[in-house]
Amino acid sequence: MSGRAVAARPLRRVAVASAVGTTIEWYDYFIYSTATALVFGKLFFTTLSPASGTLAAFATLGVGFLARPVGGILWGHFGDRVGRKAMLVLSLLLMGFATVGVGLLPTYSAIGVWAPILLLVLRLLQGLSAGGEWGGAALMAVEHAPEDRRGRYGAFSQIGVPAGLILAQLVFFVLGRTLTDAQFASWGWRVPFLVSIVLVGVGLVIRLRIEESPVFSRLREAEQRSSRPMVDVLRERPRALLVASGSFIANTAIGYIFLAYLLSYGTSVLKINRTTLLVVVIVGSVTWLVSILAAAAWSDRVGRKPVYLAGSVLLVVWPIPFFLLVDTKATVWLIVAVIVLNIGLGATYGPQSALFAELFEPRYRYSGASFSYAIGAVLGGGFAPLIATALQTATGTSLSVSLYLVAVAVLSLVAVLFIPRDQSRSSRTAAAIRS
Repeated sequence: MSGRAVAARPLRRVAVASAVGTTIEWYDYFIYSTATALVFGKLFFTTLSPASGTLAAFATLGVGFLARPVGGILWGHFGDRVGRKAMLVLSLLLMGFATVGVGLLPTYSAIGVWAPILLLVLRLLQGLSAGGEWGGAALMAVEHAPEDRRGRYGAFSQIGVPAGLILAQLVFFVLGRTLTDAQFASWGWRVPFLVSIVLVGVGLVIRLRIEESPVFSRLREAEQRSSRPMVDVLRERPRALLVASGSFIANTAIGYIFLAYLLSYGTSVLKINRTTLLVVVIVGSVTWLVSILAAAAWSDRVGRKPVYLAGSVLLVVWPIPFFLLVDTKATVWLIVAVIVLNIGLGATYGPQSALFAELFEPRYRYSGASFSYAIGAVLGGGFAPLIATALQTATGTSLSVSLYLVAVAVLSLVAVLFIPRDQSRSSRTAAAIRS
């Protein structure tokens, strides 16, 4: 059946479900990142110096990434065996449970060493959920889409990241404008985590209403599902795993510098007002969202690889100017810095759903896409804020952080160069997606 014959209403419902669900998932993930930059060091690692407490808090942020490959394998296996939809529902429930748990968690002053231990456990559960969430949302959007709009519809799972970030920053912005610093440190930081229970309820209602992926439904009817999807990926598509994982390293590393480290660096080192920085991050996030949609649509016309190359080159050349502008402390230059940075992030994130789907066969696509995404996240974003904090503390200059980002961006650029051209155009891969 031609993609044009797909009913518009179910397709729009799937697109909305992908966008809303991932927005809620990433809202949960990002409020943890923001709270890490702002208060977790003081509340859960009070026996350490301020700098060491920040490092320890960022370490918990990174540890959550270590659970993502496990989540990718777990959700990917059952996503390829049981179905995409069921895994989307379960991952959202797990993320909601972990996030609300953080909001209810006593601090170090109340329960001592159990506070950071429990914080770490809940962060690991968040990572486990995030490891499989993206793959399911991306594949549901791409596998429902018309064959010449895979990139465009796949972008609906991608915009959940900046949308979740915007939502998280807006909540912290409102709290910053209405509460004193003492009130925020005492109880205000818990509000974003507890609000998550309402958002998760909304997301569940939306996701339960969508239909299973037609690609998976055909696999199930034809009894062509892989019994060991991750093993099959490693045996049949090792190069695709390397290319996909490597292409994502720079995006996630630089993305987490933008969304987590910038707040910490700006408030603690540059002494910029926290509210100002939150506004800057929101502006950058809006740019990221718009550039994701534009880049994804562009990839449907010219192919995935040219779009990835353009974004990857920008991520190589911009880190040094980025920190030079940030270090001026001038709001206008801060905004310029994050706008350009997020154009590069959007170009290397918008076409990702379609590209990863095109690199793997349908019978093990959930496993391949999720594991690649998780490995790229671990190697790139997992410890990027921690590394950046350590570099800046050791050298006293942001140049060391810039050079670190240039290095990871070059690594991803090399991976992008190996994206097969015959798999970078939707017209050439429609049969593989449809099969």
